[in-house]
Amino acid sequence: MASLIEAQGLTKRFGTHAALDGASFKVESGRIVGLIGPNGAGKTTALKAILGLTRCEGRLSVLGLDPYRDRNALTERVSFIADVAVLPRWLRVSQAVEFVAGVHPRFRADRCHAFLERTSIRRDSRVKELSKGMITQLHLALVMAIDAQLLVLDEPTLGLDILSRKQFYDSLLSDYMDAEKTILVTTHQVEEIENILTDVIFIDRGRIALDLPMEEIPARYVQLLAPPDRAEAARALKPLSERQLLGRHVFLYEGADRQALAALGELRQPSIADLFVAKLKGAAA
Repeated sequence: MASLIEAQGLTKRFGTHAALDGASFKVESGRIVGLIGPNGAGKTTALKAILGLTRCEGRLSVLGLDPYRDRNALTERVSFIADVAVLPRWLRVSQAVEFVAGVHPRFRADRCHAFLERTSIRRDSRVKELSKGMITQLHLALVMAIDAQLLVLDEPTLGLDILSRKQFYDSLLSDYMDAEKTILVTTHQVEEIENILTDVIFIDRGRIALDLPMEEIPARYVQLLAPPDRAEAARALKPLSERQLLGRHVFLYEGADRQALAALGELRQPSIADLFVAKLKGAAA
């Protein structure tokens, strides 16, 4: 079966700068994929290409469509929340629902209202009367009510407090996600979404540094906490990265002999954040 998103050699240049530099990756249906990279890594350009907002060199297929050429058809099957998404401050909640219902053929107003009823948002409230968290909930209600196969989230919880961020992702999982839908999300709060991701894609300087299902990470990568007197022996096993923590040396390895590592200290599964830093340091070396 064809991938829901398939990119081969995706390249986008702005003058001499390559925002995307031969990026290749796949996203399968029914997955929650984290697209993670530092500022300027190419995340936004990749999302714009996927949404048909910019033309790139290489090959890109989204839901079997060329996103730039077939953008009108694509918009009926994709929903999007951006970090800069705004609603007019004068707009009432009921008017926002009516507007989306009038312009999107796959929007279900009853589903939107059902979600809003579980919040403290009143239908007669104006956007200017809502908190940041409530505005994000309103955005989520509007896009979740669209029967879309792909939901793209670009820093969707930027500026929200930790409680609002947790409520956002809880709602996403309980009210939107199913086996037929796919979520592609970028965020700087990697630790908060690590437990909901099924796949992770690292991007840096326009290139893909890692594209892997989460379930394969424990078998491929391991972290070693070693005392100072065993640090040299640990370095001899060629780690991806090394740092110090509370008097111990923390090493991260790919495909290493775990029995040999276990003799040098404590083994742990690395977090996505630790793996991300190690892969990018390795790419820069």
